[in-house]
Amino acid sequence: MSIIKKINEIFYKNYDDNWDDKLFRNELLKKINHKFIILDLAAGAGIVKEMNFKGTVKEVHGIDLDKRVLENKYLDFPVVGNCENLPYEDNKFDLIFCDNLLEHLEHPKKVFSEINRVLKNDGIFFFKTPNKYHYMPLISHFTPHSFHRWYNNLRGRDYDDTFPTFYRANSRGNIKHLTNNLSLKISKISLIEGRPEYLKIHPILYLMGLLYERIVNSISFLNFARILLIGELKKNKK
Repeated sequence: MSIIKKINEIFYKNYDDNWDDKLFRNELLKKINHKFIILDLAAGAGIVKEMNFKGTVKEVHGIDLDKRVLENKYLDFPVVGNCENLPYEDNKFDLIFCDNLLEHLEHPKKVFSEINRVLKNDGIFFFKTPNKYHYMPLISHFTPHSFHRWYNNLRGRDYDDTFPTFYRANSRGNIKHLTNNLSLKISKISLIEGRPEYLKIHPILYLMGLLYERIVNSISFLNFARILLIGELKKNKK
């Protein structure tokens, strides 16, 4: 038995693979109903099965720069396009969500403005993204994109599935600033530290991640340094 597997059996026996996506899905399901028209921002090729809401709602739309979005079987209406200029009419969607998109936005103000435009009054925007104050985004910020591609390849991800990061919409402060002049208002922000997935490439790194996780979860004022940022924004009526 590998050391990492043994660590998981002792310390993370209640964690499944893709635990963060499952957690995010459960939060979304609390808000979704069968009449909703929803939009998946940066929907991709449909690799993450937890982001499949087809049949749960009235319509699932999805947009991505990558043409593979047209092959996404979780979408009713896939579109190749840019989130900075959404090809939808005003007030169309009941709920918009994105899974690990915000860290890649070079111009997040444009994207938030577009989300605000196409979301219905009382509509909800959900996101999951890495917290910029966690050690992994901090390392990412000070290393080149070539390093990110190499490191993620060690973790089993294809080079072409690692995209540039900017971390301009990855903290409560960032979100508050980006929504300052919009109808979108923060309903809930959660910071969560779980199993150290980024460090699975080596047992020593994994043990260090375990120690970090225990510290930031046991000391409340260190919650700002937890990895997972899950947010819920609501569009208020004007």
